[in-house]
Amino acid sequence: MIRALLLLLTLAAPLVAADHWPAWRGPNANGVAPKSADPPTTWDEKTNIKWKIDLPGRGSATPAIWGDKVFVLTAVETDRVAKPDELPKLDPKFETRTTRPTKFFAFWVLCYDLNTGKELWKTKATEAVPHEGHHETHSYAAGSPAVDAERVYASFGSFGTFAFDHAGKEIWRADFGRLNTRLGWGEAVSPVVYKDTVLLNLDQEANSKLVALDAATGKPKWETPREEKSTWTTPFVVEHGKTTQVLMNGTGRARAYNLGDGKELWAVGGMTGNAIPSAVAADGVAYLVSGYRGAAAVAVPLDSKGDLGAEGKGNWRYGKGTPYVPSPVLFDGKLYFTAGNTGTLTVLDAKTGKPLLEAEKLPKLTSVYASPLVAGGRLYVVGRDGTTVVLSATDKPEVLATNKLDDTLDASPVAVGSTLLLRGHKHLYAIETKK
Repeated sequence: MIRALLLLLTLAAPLVAADHWPAWRGPNANGVAPKSADPPTTWDEKTNIKWKIDLPGRGSATPAIWGDKVFVLTAVETDRVAKPDELPKLDPKFETRTTRPTKFFAFWVLCYDLNTGKELWKTKATEAVPHEGHHETHSYAAGSPAVDAERVYASFGSFGTFAFDHAGKEIWRADFGRLNTRLGWGEAVSPVVYKDTVLLNLDQEANSKLVALDAATGKPKWETPREEKSTWTTPFVVEHGKTTQVLMNGTGRARAYNLGDGKELWAVGGMTGNAIPSAVAADGVAYLVSGYRGAAAVAVPLDSKGDLGAEGKGNWRYGKGTPYVPSPVLFDGKLYFTAGNTGTLTVLDAKTGKPLLEAEKLPKLTSVYASPLVAGGRLYVVGRDGTTVVLSATDKPEVLATNKLDDTLDASPVAVGSTLLLRGHKHLYAIETKK
């Protein structure tokens, strides 16, 4: 009974029905599918494909699901060339290594039927000329949508944050101005919805902040300045005791904020630069990792207070093989993550930080940007070249299958019921074992 109560206190968000995948990393924002999920272990372009559809434009946002509706974001380059007075002015304070486009992009929210892949509706949120380019592995639709029983939330960063009803009608929009990302590598703002609050991480090269909006109206509840530059991390919400905390990774410090007023509760140092992976938490402990030009993983008690220092006091620290872009997955007392952006897997005991499996090279995986998924007691690791390795989610995972699709896969996998959704640069796949 005590363990069950502790588990309830550390869920990322209130549990929703098993047939929903309401945000980037699932019902509890930790990459673990509901117990009812049992997706296939094997597939290819001709095997176990329930449906496959072409997607317009380009995006790397993970789909969200509510009931039988699948919501997808994309950015489509139009034929409309910007006039000189329509081109955004460049700010010389910010270095860029990307090329600003000269055409308008249309930013779309698409809705498909989960059972058939049929398009139900599409709504153009806005049209604009981006003020910067993006990294070659990035896109202008990288922030994943979120959905609850009433609304669909989509953020295109500099081009606005929007709420729609489930039929695609706009309810509200919010504009926070231009974001200037490191070297012009591009934006990825994924809204996080917790009860009546929408959270947005607006980290950039100057004037970074965490913003809380009223979910029904889009009006600001509070804004908290952050002493961080570009991070591309997504907030993680966790209840602990009488306080609901918002965990945020960061190069300078990983921090916890009070959801009620945005005030900082604790901070811990020791992360690497370009902190991207989102936090996970369970049993009163937060887990934070980063892996750009270094490696860092730390377990921090959620009842910590104040600044824990540059090195950061915690339950344990681990300094090898941590991820750059993908977030870790926490399942059954184990922390699973890949090294850098590669297919090299490490498994840690979440309580002690001791490695159960260390730097195991997975077959046929070279580059990995998607975050891993646990579903049906199995671990799914998705590579950029369309390869997915399926393993047992155990102390020492064993390879169960290696699968290949003809697309580039950056979005994280989604598992609902017997269906696995994989969003590629060109296609959206629904994968299901054919009976």
